[in-house]
Amino acid sequence: MRDHSYYVYITTNPDRKVLYTGMTNDITQRITEHYLNRGKLKTFAGRYYCYQLIYFEEFQWVQDAQAREKQIKGWTRKKKLDLIKQNNPNLNFLNSSIMDNWPPKDGSIREPID
Repeated sequence: MRDHSYYVYITTNPDRKVLYTGMTNDITQRITEHYLNRGKLKTFAGRYYCYQLIYFEEFQWVQDAQAREKQIKGWTRKKKLDLIKQNNPNLNFLNSSIMDNWPPKDGSIREPID
C-alpha cells in the first residue's frame, strides 16, 4: 500500500492582496499549475495571480485534508492571516523553499497515477 500525503495550502498574489485556499496531493505540481495559469480568467487563482505559496499543512488522510480546506475556506480573511502568521509572520513566499526550480521553466503537467 502506498503512503499518501495531502496538503491544504494558501497562496496569494505578488502584492499579497488576495488569498486562495486549496487542497492537493502534490503541492509542488499544484503550485506549478497555479503559476502556469496566471492571468487566465477561467480559474480564481489564475484570474488573481495566486501562485505564491504562503502557508500549507500536511495530512495523511484525504478526508482530514478536505475537512480542513472547507473549514479554512469558511473563515474570514483576518482569521486566515492569523493562521498564516503563526508560522510565517512576514508572509514570505515559500515556493522556492519547497521546490527545486522556481519559477518553473516548462509546462509540466501531472503524471497519471497507476
